[in-house]
Amino acid sequence: MSILIIAEHENAKLKNNLANLIFAAKQLGDDIHVLIAGHSCSAIADAASHYEGLTKVLSCDAEHYEHQLAEELSPLITDIAKNYSHILFAATTTGKNLMPRVAAMLDSQCLSDVCSINSDTQFVRPIYAGNVLATIECHEAIKLLSIRCSSFDAVEQGTTSAPIEAIEASNSFKRTRFVCEELVENERPELSTAEIVISGGRGLGSAENFELIYSLADKLGAAVGASRAAVDAGFVANDMQVGQTGKIVAPNLYIAVGISGAIQHLAGMKESKTIVAINKDEDAPIFQIADYGLVADLFDAVPELTNKL
Repeated sequence: MSILIIAEHENAKLKNNLANLIFAAKQLGDDIHVLIAGHSCSAIADAASHYEGLTKVLSCDAEHYEHQLAEELSPLITDIAKNYSHILFAATTTGKNLMPRVAAMLDSQCLSDVCSINSDTQFVRPIYAGNVLATIECHEAIKLLSIRCSSFDAVEQGTTSAPIEAIEASNSFKRTRFVCEELVENERPELSTAEIVISGGRGLGSAENFELIYSLADKLGAAVGASRAAVDAGFVANDMQVGQTGKIVAPNLYIAVGISGAIQHLAGMKESKTIVAINKDEDAPIFQIADYGLVADLFDAVPELTNKL
């Protein structure tokens, strides 16, 4: 049986997590298809076809798919699901919205936040705020998986391309309509996909002191995150929160400043390739997972580091 990936996009631009989803799918089999459902989306269907490992791109262009609403996409996915043994979604807001609806329509179970694939029936996912990894057996005829993309590498785009097949759209749901969206504009890299992330914690003491983090991030071209304690204290907005209840990140470099290392925070960043911790408490749990640790007062260390870059 084949494997189907549900691609996320903005009609004119693919989300980067498609490359990670393909890498995960390659651990399940070699016949990998991707569904591009959107409006005026032929360009991204062509872009997707160049990813290594894909054997087919299914392109479905209709006006009611423009905003990726779960109510509109789920009938389309359900219609073609019988051709696949596995259907992969990204473990994002969009994926978490769409997958349960598809599962209900297929009368099937779904596995969320898969971070490792042992076989085509055995998967690993975190539980208890990431403190325990559970190995799950699934023998559903069609396995629905949301993938923690930060746990998988990304495939590259090659010189060859997979064939693109246009498929017919399902009927519009009509009982749900898109009203509006409000996007947060940020000149810095997007937190979930940034190569470098610098996060501040409650140790910074105030929203004004977060300027130290912003200055260092500007020197490194980094995204800025925060611990839940810093968010709860009102230092920064909650869309900057890194952790089990915030955003999951896995950058090449993660710098934790004034963060103690609570379990829920570690669950969101411990997949980072290199972790640097700056904290004046030498017993802080963050040092147990850090590759490099600096026991120092952040108000001395961060400005000095920024000045030397």
